[in-house]
Amino acid sequence: MNPAVRTEVDDGVLTITLDRPKANAIDVTTSLALHAAFVRLQQDPALRVAIITGTGRFFSAGWDLSAAVAGEAIDADHGPGGFAGFTEFFTLDKPVIAAVNGLAIGGGFELALAADLMVAANTAEFALPEVKLGMMADSGGVLRLPKRLPRAIANELLLTGRRMGAVEAHRWGLLNRVVAPDQLPEAARELARQIVNAAPLPIAALKQVMRETETQTIQQAYQTLRGGSLPAYVAMLKSEDAKEGPRAFAEKRLPVWRGR
Repeated sequence: MNPAVRTEVDDGVLTITLDRPKANAIDVTTSLALHAAFVRLQQDPALRVAIITGTGRFFSAGWDLSAAVAGEAIDADHGPGGFAGFTEFFTLDKPVIAAVNGLAIGGGFELALAADLMVAANTAEFALPEVKLGMMADSGGVLRLPKRLPRAIANELLLTGRRMGAVEAHRWGLLNRVVAPDQLPEAARELARQIVNAAPLPIAALKQVMRETETQTIQQAYQTLRGGSLPAYVAMLKSEDAKEGPRAFAEKRLPVWRGR
């Protein structure tokens, strides 16, 4: 494993920590290491959710400009998961929580935007300054941000590169939680524990259904849902866990999920 990417497992939660001083910037090698961690999440049935976070005052400063100066191309191949190993990992069917400990700049912001849930320290800031560097936020920023914020606010961030503080980001609905910096790890773990306590097959089905119906009308989405083309949804409907949940509720006990 690349020493810039540390992983830790605790009760079904995989914590992935970017530790690449000074700014947790990401080059191709780091993207590949991050992708390996997310593949581990996908393939290990004991893992239910991941937390991605950083060390120091940066969550991530995004693309490593020193690598660019050394010859890494602006359109370099960052591997099958795209930039940061995750921004184009569209088939991942387990949730990821971004725990933004500090500055999320450029590709660092885009990495956080790719997560399912986002919590942040109240000192965190977010920005897509690519236009000031002769580039654009094409690792998800230009695609995801207008879906997450009012169009005028998304346009302002993309076109000016200004920074948005955590309190403002929370006000616009971009964040699930804003907490003091020392409370951030526990806030992320609490969300992760709630996911771990839920049944695994509905989580996978939810991710698949939302992904496949995102651009459809409600009527079209129902047709997709009922058409038998979503294997995770079909597996959930036919699962032992779908019987165990109601049975445990009726018997006033905690369910025992089998993932089948």
